[in-house]
Amino acid sequence: MSITVFLLLQMSILAYALVGGVFLAFSDFIMRSLAITGGIGGVEAMQVINREVFQWVFMTLFLGMAAMSVVIAGYAFFGMSGPASVLILLAALVYLIGCFGVTVAFNVPMNQALGGMDLSVQTTQDYWLRTYVPRWTFWNSARTIASTVSAGLLLFGLLWLTQSHAQQV
Repeated sequence: MSITVFLLLQMSILAYALVGGVFLAFSDFIMRSLAITGGIGGVEAMQVINREVFQWVFMTLFLGMAAMSVVIAGYAFFGMSGPASVLILLAALVYLIGCFGVTVAFNVPMNQALGGMDLSVQTTQDYWLRTYVPRWTFWNSARTIASTVSAGLLLFGLLWLTQSHAQQV
């Protein structure tokens, strides 16, 4: 393995963990805090968050890791063999399916539905508290777990690879 690939895999471990950390903050306390705000404060705040997320570092990191996961999966599948390759391939697939796929299939549609809702009607607050907060948080927690598992699998795959290489030398 080249030093470039080695460094990219190390940076990917960090990036998976960073993405998972952002999702953890939402599942752990941000959504709960938004849900207990009075009236429609939480809805309005989440609508703003959902617009602003496209303009910052997080989106680049999130989407960049989806693309990098495809590269990592391809490298593990075609360029490696043994237990380390399985761990590294699984890390990429878990992120692609459990984080990126869940986002596209569940969180984004809910964000779009919430974004189009009128803050002045009671049905918006009902949707927010009864549907959006519990379902969005559930799927966000799945993304948290997937990102964290991806970081762990990639870390262990890279450790396995370096240990195997060290034993051969």
